Amino acid sequence: MKKLKTSWGIFVLVLVLITSILACTTHGGGRGVTETADVIVIGAGGAGFAAAMAAHQGGSSVILLESMNRPGGNTMIAGGAFQSVNPTLQSQLAMTDAHRAAIMALVNKPPHDNFERDLQQTVRKQLEEFTAANRPGLFDSVEWHALQSYNAGDYIGTPELVMTLTSNLPPTREWMTTNGMQWSTNPNINVRIFTVLGGLWQRSNRPEMPLGTGFIDMGVRYVEANSDRITLHLETRATEFIVENGRVTGVRATGPGGDRNFMATRGVVLATGGFGANVEMRQRYNDMGNPPLWGPGLRNALSTNHPGTTGDGIMMAESIGANLVGMEWIQMLPMGDPRTGSLSGNIEMGVEDRFFVNKNGDRFMDEGGRRDYMTNALLAQPDSWMWVICDAQSYPDPVNNRNNFGETIVQLVEAGRAFQADTIEELARLIDVPPANLRRAVDEFNAGVAAGTDRFGRSLWRIRIDQPPFYAGARIPTVHHTMGGVEINNNAQVINTAGRVIPGLFAAGEVTGGIHGTNRVGGNALADIFVFGRIAGTNAAAVR
Repeated sequence: MKKLKTSWGIFVLVLVLITSILACTTHGGGRGVTETADVIVIGAGGAGFAAAMAAHQGGSSVILLESMNRPGGNTMIAGGAFQSVNPTLQSQLAMTDAHRAAIMALVNKPPHDNFERDLQQTVRKQLEEFTAANRPGLFDSVEWHALQSYNAGDYIGTPELVMTLTSNLPPTREWMTTNGMQWSTNPNINVRIFTVLGGLWQRSNRPEMPLGTGFIDMGVRYVEANSDRITLHLETRATEFIVENGRVTGVRATGPGGDRNFMATRGVVLATGGFGANVEMRQRYNDMGNPPLWGPGLRNALSTNHPGTTGDGIMMAESIGANLVGMEWIQMLPMGDPRTGSLSGNIEMGVEDRFFVNKNGDRFMDEGGRRDYMTNALLAQPDSWMWVICDAQSYPDPVNNRNNFGETIVQLVEAGRAFQADTIEELARLIDVPPANLRRAVDEFNAGVAAGTDRFGRSLWRIRIDQPPFYAGARIPTVHHTMGGVEINNNAQVINTAGRVIPGLFAAGEVTGGIHGTNRVGGNALADIFVFGRIAGTNAAAVR
């Protein structure tokens, strides 16, 4: 009898152990505690919050994972420019001969392909109708935005994705506004919508809050208001996808509570960002270019990116067969802080109202051009260094007017990050450039304002630089954005190397590739993450 009791006890113990093991491997989880929701979103930056919000609005419960100790990602420290057609604000701007010439130059060029040809024909007709109706303000349309974006990316962007981006921007902006996004209410219209560096057109919507904090604040407030259906886990790093019968059903992650399995009954959204902060990864892919886009100096270049932008999500997706596209296209821009590489400290308030000079005090480029063009032009200058020059018209109230980073010109001057003078000659002495050269550069710029063009072919002009005080701020090239990543389709579904959809997996934001081509238009990043984040969340929630 005693032996029987012992055997029974062992049997019960084994049964308990087996039950425990099975509990830990529910849904193929493998190890650790398992949590389940309808939709799992990996990455709590702008794309991740957009996906979580859209999935919740699609009737799903959501678990949102973030590897860092706070949400935000690169969105939090972005310049804040949200590129979108906005007829209300653009109707109050001026349509100049230079604007019209820029449009005609692009619509009349030989088309690269049928997609560009169709855009050219549409934009030409739209401009004719705009002119015939004598409509006020600056012409714009989603097709003109698409044409500029496709052309500026050297036709490498996938046409369907380019069109999905620009056509969805106006409704996405309204969706964001409905969900608490606050846009600038500054009565100065040139501040509320402007041309961001490399944005090519005056369609960058400015948020009320500095940098990208307003975009993340919108997401955080939404999650907090719906905490019964959305759970945010910080310091929780996704390590691998859980795949069952070819379908992504969840993700393994590690965090303060140890290893966990997060299972999705509907879909998983990957929104972990790019790899701009991963020096080895960006150098490896840059060197794969034919020829490489940037030289060996890329390795030592500073970056605007936050430390978590290391490409982990791209590598996770690749490990389960996701196709990667455009990985060699890495964006540098000529607007980094000389000490940190960050975007902060930039004194410009809009492309039309400033120009650049090198250490000799000479202009050297079209300051309204593509970002890759401007960066290459800067790299060819002494010490790859330039000064941004503007005047009092950018800061009519120097104590209260703030740049995109919440900084006033008074604060920047006091911190030694900008210089101020009552004459151009005095400003030249402060920044150690020949006064005669800087005076010539100012005169040349002002002549361009009157003519609507100059020897560099610049087309974006607004005001003369002639109102003291005058300001100068130093800038250098910096790594900013990685255009390549996981291939997706219009539904934000991830595509594998065989050209087929990976069931259950969606992606949005800088983790994806195929949208921007070789060069991203300024302001199209925040646009991209919210358009495709919303699409990814909506479609992940719709999986049954």
